[in-house]
Amino acid sequence: MKFALNFYLFLFVLLTFSEKSFSLTDYQIRETCKKEKRKSNCIKNMQEKRSKLQKGNLIEIPVIPYRK
Repeated sequence: MKFALNFYLFLFVLLTFSEKSFSLTDYQIRETCKKEKRKSNCIKNMQEKRSKLQKGNLIEIPVIPYRK
């Protein structure tokens, strides 16, 4: 009984934590880069990061502090 419970918990963990990634759409990239000085460089960099993410490569994600 204990083996069956551990087995089902193991399967549950494997199925819930799959390797899925959600990349930004073109509209979301433009909205994010709207505030930047050099919009074209920002858009180009974000699109490159999106393509790397979709291929399965690791990318570095900057943390932007929240300002009220």
